[in-house]
Amino acid sequence: MNYRRIATVTGWLWIITFVTSIPARFVFYKPVIDHGNYVTGAGDDAKTLIAIGAVLELILIIANLGTAVVPYAIHKRVNEAGALGFVTARVMECVFIAVGLVFMLAISTLRQDAPSGTDAALGQGLRAVYEWCFRLGPGFVVGVGNGLILGWLMYKSELMPRGLAMFGLIGGPLIIISGILVIFDVIEPGGSVQGLMTIPEGFWELSIGVYLIVKGYRTSAIAGLESPAAATTL
Repeated sequence: MNYRRIATVTGWLWIITFVTSIPARFVFYKPVIDHGNYVTGAGDDAKTLIAIGAVLELILIIANLGTAVVPYAIHKRVNEAGALGFVTARVMECVFIAVGLVFMLAISTLRQDAPSGTDAALGQGLRAVYEWCFRLGPGFVVGVGNGLILGWLMYKSELMPRGLAMFGLIGGPLIIISGILVIFDVIEPGGSVQGLMTIPEGFWELSIGVYLIVKGYRTSAIAGLESPAAATTL
């Protein structure tokens, strides 16, 4: 098993998740997100921007799955249930992302060829589904998978420094709590409170990519996973 190659590929996949997810939502979907009556309203058509955003999110889905599948054989040596749990959490997050981008494309289609009698409420309803997909996928499931499960795997194995893994173990619960608070309408979605609560998780995910590309998995931890005693324990 080429640990260095796996670490490098996994690290770049994590970087790709940042490069694709942030522009898709905050740049290319911005005309729809900022205008509740985009489907029937006046103004420039954002069909091309939405299409670019959708393609970026398709790439995001592939990268997300890759961050769990590529290192699976390594994660499995740490804890098989944890490794499978991380893959499952990533799949669930991608389901929410996929549903959200489908609704965003539906909004674009309605803008181009809306049936007679279509009003702003229809577009607002579709946008609301997209927003909830975002809040429940990246805004909740991420805390379970990327934060708690992956953070625990890295902390337990010491494949990455435990100090970094702690950001996942702290950031994950904060993401989960903020997502629940949004569901109960206690805090504003995407507001300052939720933004602050996502900082540790964001730092953790970015640090995974940078660390794995620059350093790779820690050799002492790899030796521990390959030892006969570790194999017996697993």
